[in-house]
Amino acid sequence: MRMEKERNEVVRYGQKLIAARLTTGTGGNVSCLNREEGLIAISPSGMDYMETRPEDVVLVTPECEVLEGDRVPSSEAPLHLAHYRKRPEISAVVHTHSVYATTIATLRWEIPAMHYLVGFSGDKVPCAPYATYGSEELARVTSEAIGDYNAVLMANHGMLAVGANLATAFTTAEIVELLAQIYYQAKCIGTPQMLGGHQMSEVLAKFETYGQQK
Repeated sequence: MRMEKERNEVVRYGQKLIAARLTTGTGGNVSCLNREEGLIAISPSGMDYMETRPEDVVLVTPECEVLEGDRVPSSEAPLHLAHYRKRPEISAVVHTHSVYATTIATLRWEIPAMHYLVGFSGDKVPCAPYATYGSEELARVTSEAIGDYNAVLMANHGMLAVGANLATAFTTAEIVELLAQIYYQAKCIGTPQMLGGHQMSEVLAKFETYGQQK
């Protein structure tokens, strides 16, 4: 089976979306790009994550042509492909409908620098304008809004995270959901205090050497 490793990863992280409560039902989608093959492995449309098997994962070209797989690819395939085209450094996209991030997205707010973990995205989590799901317009406005950030809220829809691999993109998605919950709760009590630009610059610099460096 072609790109077996990537297909297994898509299945595993799709199931992790459910386990981490980052989506429900068949919502959200996951993909990863093999740049040597020039192909994207993406979750199938409308399938239960817990019942999805590697052979159900669809391989598509950057032009969204199905190259291998009997299933229909995710309706958000154009969304994923737009980010791969614009960001040559990323190889994974995770799209969620997590509750708190989606709540903030329905307000069409960004998540500002109210906690240092915002650094997983950048100095904020931007919010893209609304567009119909699965549309080329949604792909365009979301890929424009994310810019060089690692995450973006999608107005009245959900959230999207990108990374060099699925582990990184998934971690960012989890962190953004935590940030959205903290921001929501803080706003319920009062006005959260923001970190200054120099403080976030220090955080972003420290993040460059965070974790197990090789």
